This record gives sequence, C-alpha cells and structure tokens, in this order.
Amino acid sequence: MSVTGQIAKTRELIAAGAEVIYEASFAFDGIFIKADILVRTRAAWEIHEVKMSTSVKDPNYDDAAIQYYVVTNSGLSVSKVFLVHINNQYERQGDIDVQQLFTSEDVIDAALTHQENLPEIVTNLRNALQGSEPGIDIGPYCSTPYDCEFIPYCWQHIPEDSIFSLKGRGINKFNYYNDGIIRLEDLPLDKLNDAQRFQAIATINKEDSINPAGVKDFLDSLWYPLCHLDFETFATPIPHFDGTRPYQQVPFQYSLHIQEKEGAEPIHYEYLVEPNKDPRRELAEKLLAEIPEDGCVLTYNQVFEKGVLKNLAEAFPDLAGAINARIENIRDLMVPFKKRDIYRWQMRGSYSIKEALPALVPDLSYDGLNVSDGMMAMRVYHEMCKSDDPEVIAELRRGLLEYCRLDTLAMVKILNKLNEI
Repeated sequence: MSVTGQIAKTRELIAAGAEVIYEASFAFDGIFIKADILVRTRAAWEIHEVKMSTSVKDPNYDDAAIQYYVVTNSGLSVSKVFLVHINNQYERQGDIDVQQLFTSEDVIDAALTHQENLPEIVTNLRNALQGSEPGIDIGPYCSTPYDCEFIPYCWQHIPEDSIFSLKGRGINKFNYYNDGIIRLEDLPLDKLNDAQRFQAIATINKEDSINPAGVKDFLDSLWYPLCHLDFETFATPIPHFDGTRPYQQVPFQYSLHIQEKEGAEPIHYEYLVEPNKDPRRELAEKLLAEIPEDGCVLTYNQVFEKGVLKNLAEAFPDLAGAINARIENIRDLMVPFKKRDIYRWQMRGSYSIKEALPALVPDLSYDGLNVSDGMMAMRVYHEMCKSDDPEVIAELRRGLLEYCRLDTLAMVKILNKLNEI
C-alpha cells in the first residue's frame, strides 16, 4: 500500500471508532511516521512505540518526540507516549505472556520537552538533505549512537595501521587526529598505555614476540584426553522454547575435536539440531556422552562456553552434576594470546581466534566459506528454520557444519603451533 493509502486507512479506522490501530500512519510537514500501536482512551490517544532492546536508550526519546510531533499536528490529542521494550527477566512457560514479555515506560514529559526545538531541527535536516555533500570531517559521532553507514566512504583516507587501529581507550584518538597525527609511527609512544605501546611497536617494526616460559605454563595446565569445544548459539527477543528468556544464548550446534593423547589425530564429533526443534536436552546428552568426565575441555574464550553450559545445567537439574564437572575442566586457549605470551604483529592488538589463526596457521582460513562468523551462523540457522525446501535446508546445514568444524580444527592447529614453540 502506498504512503497515501496507509494514511487514508488510518483516518478511516479512526473515524470508524477503532480502539487500537497497529502501524498507524501519519504525515506532517513532509515527515511520515508509523506509530507501532495507537490506543484510544476516553479523552485522547496513547502512542506505544515498541523497541526490541531491553531498556530505553537515549535515541528512543528522539523517536518518541517526533512521533508525538507528527501525530498531534495531524489533529489527534495524545495523553501518553510509551516506549515499550523487552523484559529480559521474563521466562517463557507455555504461550507467550505479552504483559510479562514487555515493559512500558511513559516518556510523555521527555517528548514534550523536545517539541520546542523540533521545527528548527527538521528545517536543518531538510536543508542538509537538499544541499551538497557536507564538509564535515570524521569524529566520534561517526559511531555514536550507532555506526554510520557512510563510514567506508568518509574514512577512506585513514590507513590500515592508524591511531584508530589501537585497541582500548588509553588515549583520545580524535585529539591526535585533529592535530594531524594519523599513522601509528607518528604517535608519541610514551603517551600510550602498555598494551597500546606494545601493539604500536610490534606493528611499526613488524615484530613478533614469544615468551616460551609463559606458553609452557599454559600447556602444562592442559591434560589428555583433550576436547576442543565450540558452540554456535542463537538469541531472539521473543523466546522460542519453554524455560528460555529473551536474548538467552540457546546452543543449536557444537563441534568437538578430541585428542586422546598428545600428538594424536583428533576424532571429530558434531551436532546440529533439526529446524524448529528445542535443541538443548538432546545437545546436552550427546555432548556429555562424547566428552569424558575426566577430559580437559579446551575452548577459545571460555566465558561464552561456560555460560552456555551453565544455562544447560540450570535447565536440566538431573544433568547439572555431569555438566558442572565438565565446566570445572574447561581451559581457555585464548589465555596465552591475551597475556601476550605469544603475539604476531599481524594480529594488530587483537587476541580473537579470527586474528590468531591466520597469523599462526596461514594455510587455514575462513575465507571462501558460506558461513564465516558466528553472527552469520545465527542468520543461516534462522533461514534453515524458515525453509521447507529439503535441498535448501541440506545446503544450509553443510555450511553450518563446515564453519563450526573449522572453529575447533583451528584450535587443534593453534595448539600444535604452541607445542612447537
């Protein structure tokens, strides 16, 4: 339906006495808005703007203000403006309880406060759209409150190894940029914190560093059988299964490479749930059958894997003892990289597996995979759940299995490199 048609339909529903209108459409002064939910009360109307976040964010107040501005100038009296957001403490049991899933906050006062300046803001925005490309340099506003979609265009002049490639917040990078200091080699190194100075010197000089004693201490903390574990999860605002909460990380897949002894060829195990099925019980039971109770469980970023396992233990008390025993045996392959016991200059201050792998094992790469990161894996899983084409589902499964398998194979290869060192 066209914009004109949507506005006309809204007017028709109002005239017909509708009590609730979804996506009510209005236009004023060239601004078109769709209020998520418009509710008629005895004296006026209420605007309910629904957000998928778990709390009210600052930009949401601007959104509420413009909604109020357009609706009231279209002739309706508005008594309340609610920002509705997800209650992440809600746990699903049976059908979704909408009243418990969402939390509402009346922000009418904030909306009214913004009204005085809105006409001027709208005029300035309209002038900016009608004019030529604005002569504004990059700044903190490029990523506040959200990343701007024009960053690839506006940041073309920034080299790869710039002050902005430094990890952490030790310095005000834009202060240096505004003084004409952009390249790492032009920075006063004494102004950087230890981690940033380490990164800058390594990058400038293309130097690697190794602390063999630190690497050995880490390797000595491991034992066999050694089980390389990686989960893939999804998180949705509306929980899919009983016993889950909004945005809870629900594991739908894992890859497991088990080495019975040092130097042994790893045996690979994997799990990927069928579409639209609660995976947790089946996944937990299969994983417990494959990981020996006395095995060392190696992860990359243990906080994530431990969190997934703790949720499984909470969901299934009868499995909690066995799951907690595996949690106690978790070790983190990230540790020697995070401590800089081993560092390759190509990692550019990062210790993620996506940076460590190509730096240590250049012949193994995520390039060319249909699924190349965790966010993409989540999207592909949802695509698989929406499809009813067996061939499409089979192809998506292959991509997910290939990606997750590479995550734990990468851990095996990285550990081999550490052993060589």
